[in-house]
Amino acid sequence: MPAAPLCGNYPWQPVVSGNWSSSVEGLVGRRGVKETPGNPWSCAEAGGHGGAWGLETLTGRVTAERAVGLSRGQEEKMPLEFELCPGRLIGGDHPCFIIAEIGQNHQGDLDIAKKMIKMAKDCGADCAKFQKSEITLRFNRAALVRPYNSPNSWGPTYGEHKKHLEFSHDQYRELQRYAAEVGIFFTASAWDEASVDFLHGLGVPFIKVASADANNLRQLEFTAKKGCPMVISSGMQNMDTMRRVYNLVKPLNPKFCFLQCTSTYPLDLSNVNLKVIQTYRNEFTDIPVGYSGHETGIAVSIAAVAMGAKVLERHVTLDKTWKGNDHAASLEPNELAELVHSVRSVELAFGSPEKWRLPCEQSCAAKLGKSVVARVAIKAGATLTQDMLTVKVAEPTGLPPQEIFSLQGRKVIRDISEDDTVTADALKPNNCPA
Repeated sequence: MPAAPLCGNYPWQPVVSGNWSSSVEGLVGRRGVKETPGNPWSCAEAGGHGGAWGLETLTGRVTAERAVGLSRGQEEKMPLEFELCPGRLIGGDHPCFIIAEIGQNHQGDLDIAKKMIKMAKDCGADCAKFQKSEITLRFNRAALVRPYNSPNSWGPTYGEHKKHLEFSHDQYRELQRYAAEVGIFFTASAWDEASVDFLHGLGVPFIKVASADANNLRQLEFTAKKGCPMVISSGMQNMDTMRRVYNLVKPLNPKFCFLQCTSTYPLDLSNVNLKVIQTYRNEFTDIPVGYSGHETGIAVSIAAVAMGAKVLERHVTLDKTWKGNDHAASLEPNELAELVHSVRSVELAFGSPEKWRLPCEQSCAAKLGKSVVARVAIKAGATLTQDMLTVKVAEPTGLPPQEIFSLQGRKVIRDISEDDTVTADALKPNNCPA
């Protein structure tokens, strides 16, 4: 089965801060990549291999054949990692992908939206995300004409309110260009099939599925068939629905992940249910799992990463006091920056699963480490018993405390004064005859 193509016409590669950065330099023209004018990330025409065959990331850690999904001869089960954005893998041991969800916190103002993109980049997020919908396809007529008298309203009816917050296609293109200039990945949630088509044509690296559409099986099927990576939030759903989503999407597009999410703003801590992350990891063993948080503060999101979240999404704002339902549950710039810093610190602290004495511990071991010491004076020729021995910090160092039981019955070959260290040269070797 040939590998699925990379998504759309993605014309740029952001420079990501820290150790996870890479570049597109030298990638165009490699085996299997079809170059089009000004567009090194376009896929081959239908029937070709697309951009997946042999396209190596500059880190050398994986190939796109592995990251993008299935290639010839591979089994149906994919690895627990894939390339979510050009040069940026998720899952496995790769760093958590952090999405700054701008959503509609831009207040319908293009300049504010650009400031928020720049803020997300400056704070270290990996991606700036918006919400895209075609109003008449997302809502029926009755929903659009109903009066909307909320303090958060941008118009007398709900339709006019949503229209104020919805950017045009040209404005989306402008925002995408700006994100490319700033150097951050750009995408959006697609709230209807027309928006899926638009975002795919725009060449976003992945398409976000909002919680409200996590049970919209027809739209999920439509999106999966595009071949773009998918990030699927799961607010308002149950486990049976998520199993159905998995079974629907997996054969069509193996490049997707689930995010644990609870859909309320702001989210009370008692309803976060971070343990669902582990439930998903146990149930869906061949896809990455993440977390989309609506709580206040950053502690829960950091805990989610510690529990294995490989994608982290948080709403962001420039001012929590602004009009709008989402601002109160959003992170201001200083909070987002602290979240990113904390996540990267936690990831660094993950370290190795192997337990051994590290070089950095040597000085502490020399100062505080204990040795076996003679509790009483011991004459040469004596046979050691436990009541002759104790454990202390000693000079010089001697046999370590974990060996004290193995010293029972050993022969002493020289006198050991009371309170002196017991060293190996004071004892007859075990393999010597009595």
